Amino acid sequence: MQPNPGDNHLIYFDNAATSWPKPAGMIEAMNHYSGIIGGSPGRSGHRRSLDAGRIILETREVLADLFGIDDSLRIAFTKNATEALNIALLGLLHSGDHVITSGMEHNSVMRPLRFLETQGVQISVVSCSGDGRLNPEDVRAAIRPQTRLLVVAHASNVTGTIQPIAEMGHIVREHGFLFCVDAAQTAGALPIHVDEMAIDLLAFSGHKSLFGPQGTGGLYIREGLEKHLRPLMMGGTGSRSEFEVQPDFMPDKYESGTPNAIGLAGLGAGVRFVLAEGVEAIRSKEEGLTERFLKGLASLKGITVYGPPDAASRTAVVSFNIAGVSPSEAALAFDERFGILCRPGLHCAPAAHRTIGTFSRGTIRFGFGYFNNDEEVSFALEAIHSLAGGSTEQ
Repeated sequence: MQPNPGDNHLIYFDNAATSWPKPAGMIEAMNHYSGIIGGSPGRSGHRRSLDAGRIILETREVLADLFGIDDSLRIAFTKNATEALNIALLGLLHSGDHVITSGMEHNSVMRPLRFLETQGVQISVVSCSGDGRLNPEDVRAAIRPQTRLLVVAHASNVTGTIQPIAEMGHIVREHGFLFCVDAAQTAGALPIHVDEMAIDLLAFSGHKSLFGPQGTGGLYIREGLEKHLRPLMMGGTGSRSEFEVQPDFMPDKYESGTPNAIGLAGLGAGVRFVLAEGVEAIRSKEEGLTERFLKGLASLKGITVYGPPDAASRTAVVSFNIAGVSPSEAALAFDERFGILCRPGLHCAPAAHRTIGTFSRGTIRFGFGYFNNDEEVSFALEAIHSLAGGSTEQ
């Protein structure tokens, strides 16, 4: 469980944006692809092209294993979770359709939905509690005859609040519409099984808890949905080249253009790392770090913490504010004075900040990862104590 060597003077708490450091195997896989493989997958018949295609297939297969997907060809690769969500939302919804979402969504959901609203799609944004929790019964109450889709983040990128995905999935199945889950924050960090959770569309990012490089992600599409889901982009796929119309089968329908093969080689290595370590073990360590941090914050004066009070109800993401210090000022001080890297602001999720009452100021966000440790958390608490004026609760 050793990360690659990095700058020992810095503490990286921005894993909710992108995980770092990466497993050594990820970098080795990308170096191997660049230095040894090099071919363009699916575009030639020579051995290097076939080797490249095999690497991409192996990455599909380990992802299918991780998510409980029977057929790995149900996964279409994208450059990130945002592209995957755009395929799902823009490809599925039409004027007159009704979509349900929550008040904790990232702009990767809200911006496509707001565009679709101008095209005649009806949107219901279901309110969440002050700590970001969505009540499945509130989703049930929002259902209309025209409801086509429920789209929800598995966990908030602002508060880490984990939503009851399986419960909502079963409500969706009961009423006969579709369920899209944004797993950008949870793929690799929490157990996900598409059938058990009744997920029809699963959008995921490769560069966060899957320990892949940036520029990787994907969309799982339940069998049969590709008949109703328009591609976001069309062009060469390396298949059926004799036809000037887009292929209608998975995954080619959604994978036009030369793929990010070197990135997918790295993603496959990252997913193999997750499978080898075990999602449960990763979750246990990150939950422990989060619990330690939350308990430490509770002893400090002038600190407001957002989201669920217990680590078990959130991912390893904690948003907080320090009285008298703006989030941007705090983040700059953490970096320059303490070597702690974090993210301030609205985190591309204004809806979530409105829900928790921090719009438009934002928060300071610490995102812990598998390669962080207790000593780093303790040092961070000392830094926060210093910025807060050195006061503790009695």
